[in-house]
Amino acid sequence: MTARFRFAFALPLAALLACQSADGRRSTDSTATAAASADTTGTDSTARRIAQNGDLKHPESAAYDPDLHVWFVSNINGDPSAHDGNGFISRLTSDIATDSLKFIESGRNGARLDAPKGLAIQGDTLWVADINVIRAFNKRTGRPVATVSAAGARFLNDVAVGPDGAVYVTDTGGDRGPYRIYRVGADHRAAVAIEDTTLAGPNGIAWDSRRQLFVVATMGSRKILSWDPAQKAVSTIGTGAGMQDGIGVLPDGRVVASSWNDSTLFLPADSTARPLIPGVPSPADFGIDSAGRRIAIPLLMENRVELWQLP
Repeated sequence: MTARFRFAFALPLAALLACQSADGRRSTDSTATAAASADTTGTDSTARRIAQNGDLKHPESAAYDPDLHVWFVSNINGDPSAHDGNGFISRLTSDIATDSLKFIESGRNGARLDAPKGLAIQGDTLWVADINVIRAFNKRTGRPVATVSAAGARFLNDVAVGPDGAVYVTDTGGDRGPYRIYRVGADHRAAVAIEDTTLAGPNGIAWDSRRQLFVVATMGSRKILSWDPAQKAVSTIGTGAGMQDGIGVLPDGRVVASSWNDSTLFLPADSTARPLIPGVPSPADFGIDSAGRRIAIPLLMENRVELWQLP
């Protein structure tokens, strides 16, 4: 049985409309299983796919917790812009086997999740972007901690914790914006930290501790951006194939982003992006483990997560 749902990115360059979920193509192994390796191009060595999990329902974001040695994965489970109460958060082992498929489930223990996307861990708190609110849960018990409304938000997408202890959340916006990044402070209030057309549908966001700035993947352009909150400045640091989704920083300082247009995780460059992991259709907001050697990639339209080993 197929499920049809509409993406509400509504960006000038692309909109994913009436897409079919790929239930027929999902892995038949419900636990993490070994898979074939794949060669990378333009890199010094080879990344290998070492496991996959096909239990998920439109998985959008993966975040690794080195404290509990687990992955948290958000599941949209339906229309990514609908307030339908269908969303849930899975907890997977370090090898991405299912530990608790619906660790946090809408309607249970006072939780509410509509279309959860980006995740970030701050101490014992798991932050979740959910359409127009930012939700917080206890990462150990799954119980709700806070719900923060973001006034004017259209499509909250990814979450990152800043050096100031605040939580920053991208708003991919609509056809003509507004394109924003919100800041949630200790008072659990959301305010617009920056609104700029240059953000071009901001999707993934991550803090780059070496450069002391945020890196941002744009869904509506080929640009990978950096943003310095202190200076309110947005700069281009590289390009990709377009429809960028997730972004992260490896321990060696390399920025990695994912692109739906060419189904890769890539290393942004001024001219030609270098593939790091190819052949990953609909790659969403991936997570990097604490050692920086493994990447969990949610394949949103494939209903599965793949675990890749870096050299």
